[in-house]
Amino acid sequence: MSATIAEPETDNHPPRIPAEGHHRDVNGGWLRPAVFGAMDGLVSNFALMTGVVGGAVSSSTVILTGLAGLAAGACSMAAGEYTSVASQRELVEAEIEAERIELRRNPHGELAELAQLYIAKGVEPKLAHQVAKQLSSSPEATLAVHAREELGVDPDDLPSPVVAAVSSFGCFAVGALLPLLPYLLGATALWPALIVSMLGLFLFGAVVARVTARSWWFSGLRQLVLGGVAAGVTYLLGWLIGGAVG
Repeated sequence: MSATIAEPETDNHPPRIPAEGHHRDVNGGWLRPAVFGAMDGLVSNFALMTGVVGGAVSSSTVILTGLAGLAAGACSMAAGEYTSVASQRELVEAEIEAERIELRRNPHGELAELAQLYIAKGVEPKLAHQVAKQLSSSPEATLAVHAREELGVDPDDLPSPVVAAVSSFGCFAVGALLPLLPYLLGATALWPALIVSMLGLFLFGAVVARVTARSWWFSGLRQLVLGGVAAGVTYLLGWLIGGAVG
């Protein structure tokens, strides 16, 4: 039986392009900020608690410190994220409004500017002007096209400061709760919190590998080492300071 010879690709048989992209999501979507927020809460609160434990304090003091660290850190993250996203959104909205005013004042100049953008990307001048004119079918459509092409934003899909703040608060709180959980369940020594935190660090690091090119075990071990170093440094400082003031 003769082997089947694959038909060569010609203009009549162009290569098939998959419907879905074959590249990674370089932005990470919602997963990246969620995991990093939880990881931040875990590392910061675990390091804070180990520093206090190094000062030879009671379990109730460790719990109080952990709760305070969770609340303060989560509120700080939420406030910072809200301010950051709100400021960014206000800046974008101001630029969009400036573009809207310019479109009213000089529509022909803005049309030529849009065409020039496509020409710079390699489109034939005549075709670029036709595309720009066709895309400028209505004032809002024209504004959306200019915002995407000139500002790189979608006017209909601006980030919400409230959603960002709530997400940051929740993710940080979840991470910060992990090292505190063994103490809330009755632990009186550091090692149960240490085990839970190390497992959490490795898990979060492994999940991050979904949006990177690294293997899950490398990302997990890297985050485990970094979190462990942070906890070790704060424990040492707590031990030194506790011995000095004790």
